[in-house]
Amino acid sequence: MNSHKIETKIMNPLMGTAIPLPSYATNGSAAMDLRACLESSRTILPGETVLIPSGIAISIHDPGLVALLVPRSGLGIRHGIILANCIGVIDSDYQGEIGVGIYNRGTEPYIVEPGERICQMMFMPVTQAALEVVQEFSQESVRGAGGFGHTGRD
Repeated sequence: MNSHKIETKIMNPLMGTAIPLPSYATNGSAAMDLRACLESSRTILPGETVLIPSGIAISIHDPGLVALLVPRSGLGIRHGIILANCIGVIDSDYQGEIGVGIYNRGTEPYIVEPGERICQMMFMPVTQAALEVVQEFSQESVRGAGGFGHTGRD
C-alpha cells in the first residue's frame, strides 16, 4: 500500500475530541470519511444548499496529488443528500479549512448531526498537461467527434 503523510491542522477544537478525525472505515476503503464539525444539529431543507465545516485543513504540498471530496452513496440514495458541486477539489496548495457544500435534492428535510459522516475524501494522482493548439489532430481516433450516446443505448 502506498501511503502519503498529509499535514493536517485542527481548525475547531471539537475535532479530535468530541468528533473523530477523518479515517478510513476499512482497510480496503479508497476514501476517508469527513465529518460535520458542528456544535449542534443543522437542518437542510429540500432544495437547500449549506456549507458544513469539516474542522480540518490539510496541506498536500505535492502538485502531483489532489484531494477529491465525493458523496457518500447511502446519504444520496436514502436521503437525497449529495455534494453541491458533485465533486469537490482540494488543490495541493490550498491550506484553508475544508468546507463541504451539501445539497438536499430529496423531498424531506434532513438533519445533519454533529460528527456525522457527510462525505469522503480521496487522494488521487494529478498530471498537469500543457495545451497545444493545432489545426488538425495528429492522429484520428475511431470515435472521432461522436458523443452523447452515439454508440447506442446498450
